[in-house]
Amino acid sequence: MFINFVEALRRGGIPASLKEHLLLLEALDAEVIGQEPEQFYYLARSVFVHDESQLDKFDRVFGEVFKGLIPDLDDPIAEIPEEWLKLVAEKYLTPEQMEEIKSLGSWDEIMETLKKRLEEQKERHQGGSKWIGTGGTSPFGHGGYNPAGVRIGGPGRHGRAVKVWEKREFKDLDGTRELGTRNIKVALRRLRRFAREGAADELDLDATVDGTARKGWLDVHMRPERHNAVKLLLFLDIGGSMDGHVRQAEELFSACRTEFKHLEHFYFHNCIYEGVWKENRRRFTDRTPTWDILHKFGHDHRLVIVGDAAMSPYEISHPGGSIEHMNEEAGAVWLQRLTNTYPSAAWINPTPEAYWGHSASTAMIRQLMDDRMYSLTLEGLDEAMRELSRKR
Repeated sequence: MFINFVEALRRGGIPASLKEHLLLLEALDAEVIGQEPEQFYYLARSVFVHDESQLDKFDRVFGEVFKGLIPDLDDPIAEIPEEWLKLVAEKYLTPEQMEEIKSLGSWDEIMETLKKRLEEQKERHQGGSKWIGTGGTSPFGHGGYNPAGVRIGGPGRHGRAVKVWEKREFKDLDGTRELGTRNIKVALRRLRRFAREGAADELDLDATVDGTARKGWLDVHMRPERHNAVKLLLFLDIGGSMDGHVRQAEELFSACRTEFKHLEHFYFHNCIYEGVWKENRRRFTDRTPTWDILHKFGHDHRLVIVGDAAMSPYEISHPGGSIEHMNEEAGAVWLQRLTNTYPSAAWINPTPEAYWGHSASTAMIRQLMDDRMYSLTLEGLDEAMRELSRKR
């Protein structure tokens, strides 16, 4: 019944076997789920997906095979009237008109004004300069323009929002993606310290020959496999402005998984705060406290943060400045804690270095990282690995 689905999964890069196909049929026959299509989606995913890096592949295949069966699971959720979120008008402004529109001021002034608007406004609004709505030049809403405001619903257009009021879903990076060039792996190999640890499951040919010659009978010697003993903590910015850098980030992630046996990776968005996550689909429900990471992983770990550092400066400097939630402590505080705990640290930026000077947040991150920001190029990775190799 689902042979086409299994074949599509195989074409999509997921090793779906006959055993898993029969397991799915057995579960359906036993009625372990109800009749809702969404339950079937989660059942099939639990059967065929064995690694978090395969989740995005599964979703793409499932969406193609069962198109129209499952409602969009990634719809943004915002606690405001749905009709307000519909773009009913779009106003195009000239650069001169944009320049004339003034910001409300500081972070505190923007958030205080939003609180008052929510208390006062009773109906949908669009095309104006004050109320929450669509189009226009109000600091609150979406579909229009304001130099600094709070985007409520709808897609970003000018990248000016200091906070976003919606739930957004991001995809995990695919750690099995084939690299566009092997030179990235070569650059990462500068950060190596080999050791033989673990079970003795590799034949030690030299010792075996020597022992056999000395004793006169076959004297087999085994040894642990030789591997890179460097311990790496990898933090990956995901979603938003990083969507344009997914391919580069996946290539780097894939190379790190190949080169480093002791690798722990976590996702964040824009700046690291009190919690990070291992799986983007569950990032709102299953977070890892940053304090736990600082206490669990020793000072001998190397810290690598991958992100474009493009965000509102408030996200770095202010409590509550996060674009998605009310963080009690500023992002700068958490970055300082991380770099204090892990002296060997580097920030890898996929944005070309020529554009770093146009972003105030990038300058702030570079300062917090003691200028240890490197471009996601072969030359930049080479410099970053040299920095991480230094003894501190």
